[in-house]
Amino acid sequence: MITMDMPLQANILGFLALTCYILTLLPTLLRIVFPLTKETGIPQLLLKHRRSIGILAFVFTVLHSFPLIKQRNIDLFDLKTFWIYIQGIATFIIFALLTITSNNWSVKKLKKNWKKLHQLTYFAMFLLTWHIWDKMSGHWTYLTPIGLTAISGVTVLFLYKHYWIQHFSAKQKQQKKITVPMLISSDQ
Repeated sequence: MITMDMPLQANILGFLALTCYILTLLPTLLRIVFPLTKETGIPQLLLKHRRSIGILAFVFTVLHSFPLIKQRNIDLFDLKTFWIYIQGIATFIIFALLTITSNNWSVKKLKKNWKKLHQLTYFAMFLLTWHIWDKMSGHWTYLTPIGLTAISGVTVLFLYKHYWIQHFSAKQKQQKKITVPMLISSDQ
């Protein structure tokens, strides 16, 4: 059933935030899962503007969440309410951290920790899927299935990239290590 409980503006802003977020994930996923996309230049274009798109995702997230908090008079300091909105709050915090550290100064200061911190984006991917499903359950708009399909598709690509491809590339490296000593020992 598709209804309009939530203001259309909040849905659109949430959808725009989700779209920008997905665009930040795509360069790596496309390059690894679909290597032929390198030839199109799309992954390079998205990679070039990844920080800006990520910051835009955070701006849309703020514009999505604050009017809803105000409209529903949500008290985030109430523990019960906090747990009801935990996925959205956690995603918001992750997006805020990623936005604050999306600059060259942070990369230099945090060094290896910058990359570790920015890996939180993959946790946010799962939180967002849960957030959309949970908060829109029972009152979907026309954007809900599009958003859920998009974030679920990206999540599946991430899991494929992370587990399947990396598993096989690790296996290939291991086989090369085994093959090289065998070749050396058979030559002697």
